[in-house]
Amino acid sequence: MEQLIQQVASGLANGAIYACVALALVMIFVSTSHINFAQGEMAMFSTYLSWQLIQWGVGYWPAFVIAVLVSFVGGVLIERTILRPLHTAPILSVVVVFIGLLAVFNSVAGTIWSYLIKEYPSPFPKEALDLAGLIGAHQVGVVIVTLVVLSALYVFFRYTPLGLAMRAAAQNPVSARLAGVRVDSMLALGWGLAAAVGAVAGMMVAHIVYLEPNMMGGILLYAFAGALLGGITNPGGAVLGGFMVGVLENLVAFFGNVIEKQTGVYIIGNGEKLTVALIIVICVLTLKPSGLFGRVVVTRV
Repeated sequence: MEQLIQQVASGLANGAIYACVALALVMIFVSTSHINFAQGEMAMFSTYLSWQLIQWGVGYWPAFVIAVLVSFVGGVLIERTILRPLHTAPILSVVVVFIGLLAVFNSVAGTIWSYLIKEYPSPFPKEALDLAGLIGAHQVGVVIVTLVVLSALYVFFRYTPLGLAMRAAAQNPVSARLAGVRVDSMLALGWGLAAAVGAVAGMMVAHIVYLEPNMMGGILLYAFAGALLGGITNPGGAVLGGFMVGVLENLVAFFGNVIEKQTGVYIIGNGEKLTVALIIVICVLTLKPSGLFGRVVVTRV
């Protein structure tokens, strides 16, 4: 039972990372109807920026804040300079641009910092908050930071005029323009916020997976599975989906190891946890494309 609880607690910590990235994906999808395949690489690049600042002697949290701010500005600039001219372009053109951004961020990071694995520091104590060995201090810190970020975003979108304007621009651009909302500016701010949220996820997970240019590849897949599971059009559902995927992947591997110990038959283990995300993606797209908490949109053509 203790091991089961440990797996659930660890899954919640992983799910916090997936929830952040899933929210970033949904923020872009709701406003553009496109999946940003470069979201993970953007987060990775931001994490390298914070790591470089730390190497130059900047404290962890100042480097954290600077990286988030730079990521926000970078997201706005990407939307303004690269994606805005493509608003009326075919879907395939936009997909190619996203893949190109992924390759650019990956190669630039590798060129500047090399592809060698680097250790990323944790701002949390090594022994405190150990919770009887069930979950480490860094994992507890990851959950806390993630919940703070998600709560701040909820308050922003729910209760501030700018947040309400961004929601209106994403849900109904035509009506928002008639109401005086600058839809193009709201879209750029949405890209900036998505990049900032992704940066938080990258910096929180880098201590766990270590820092290297390809570190966000698997995490992006888990986050995409969480976004689909919760509902790709529902930010809150995507967050819950991220936590669910984090717990589910750990439980599948845990019960797979239990079955192997009892029967000697190997079914699935830690090495195949990524398969869980792929199965979730296939099942959701096949059985319930709108996700658990999404809504079905019917369009008359």
